[in-house]
Amino acid sequence: MANKEEGQQPFRFFDNREKYLLFVTTCSEKRVVAERIAKEAERLQPAPPALRVFDAGMGDATVLMRVMRYLHARFPTVPFLVVAKEISEEDMRISLEKMADRFHEHPQTVLVLTNMFYSEAPSLQPRSEEAQAKLAWLDVPLKGDSAYQFDEQLKALEPTMRQMWRSVPNEKTGNLVYARPAVLVLYREDQRWPLGPVIPRKGDRDLVYDLVIVSQPYRARLPASAKVQNVLRPLALALAPGGRMVCIQSTGKDPGMEIIRKVWPDENPFQTPRWELLRELQAQMGDALPGLQYLDYPDEQAEFRYVLHMRPTEVNSKVNFSTLLAAWNAAVYVAQIEDERLQEAMGKPTYLQATQEVLERHKGLWFVDEQFVVARTRG
Repeated sequence: MANKEEGQQPFRFFDNREKYLLFVTTCSEKRVVAERIAKEAERLQPAPPALRVFDAGMGDATVLMRVMRYLHARFPTVPFLVVAKEISEEDMRISLEKMADRFHEHPQTVLVLTNMFYSEAPSLQPRSEEAQAKLAWLDVPLKGDSAYQFDEQLKALEPTMRQMWRSVPNEKTGNLVYARPAVLVLYREDQRWPLGPVIPRKGDRDLVYDLVIVSQPYRARLPASAKVQNVLRPLALALAPGGRMVCIQSTGKDPGMEIIRKVWPDENPFQTPRWELLRELQAQMGDALPGLQYLDYPDEQAEFRYVLHMRPTEVNSKVNFSTLLAAWNAAVYVAQIEDERLQEAMGKPTYLQATQEVLERHKGLWFVDEQFVVARTRG
């Protein structure tokens, strides 16, 4: 799930790394989302000089890493340009730890990381002249030909990343924003010459993408107009002819929401279903980009579930305490419950009772996401 962006209200829940990492490691969402994106990527027909991918919220790079694996299997000899947006310095550190193997398996990879806003990141260009003057742009050709060598060099970048990715609260909203815009460009030094047409240069403005990944990019409670204006519209404008933007969001149609409503009966965080977002996006886009198709799949195709990992012995017996905590964490994470309300709820035993009742009734815990796609024709 993404960090805050401009135009959103202060919301500190996602700043808690423990909640995020516990969710990622105990639930299968990242793997399932990557599989859904890979399915859409089967339709891609990249044109020279590269297959171009934009990840609108890299997080810990679990989804991106899996998608890159799939793309290598499908296009083993095609150069990749992968641009990923991430505001969190800690997520940057975790993500870089996953990338050494990608450069080894797919040598013709250019990986570009940036902390810019959604309206800036696809073009790698800040909007204001003041921000443009402060832009930190770092090219890092990785030496060697082994994952070990690449990993050592990526680890050595951590002190530089901490400085480049420093964030500050927005004076108006309190949301975290970059202290200065930053771009990190990574590629193998022994591939510099063949990747010459692929490596972006400071000042380039014409970047477009064959695949745009948009997984849980905004706060659920925001109105459709804000989600489209701040996130979906600028990303749709970055689609290349033949490109596809794959969007994933939670629905609340699951036992996870049952846990939430046992504690907060009137809770309703998921107020903008996919069809509403597609309609709003089409209205805001107008004729800004030719050849766009807004694909709202039927429920049986659009909706999919992911699960909380549980030991088989727990499914038909009393759930242990650590699993209850993991299930509770997953439910409140997906529903985006603020820390203030969490602290109050967790001062009473009812939250664990509610979690146990739901897990025992359903013999496990799962969540339902939905997918929608914006595609651009080649004509």
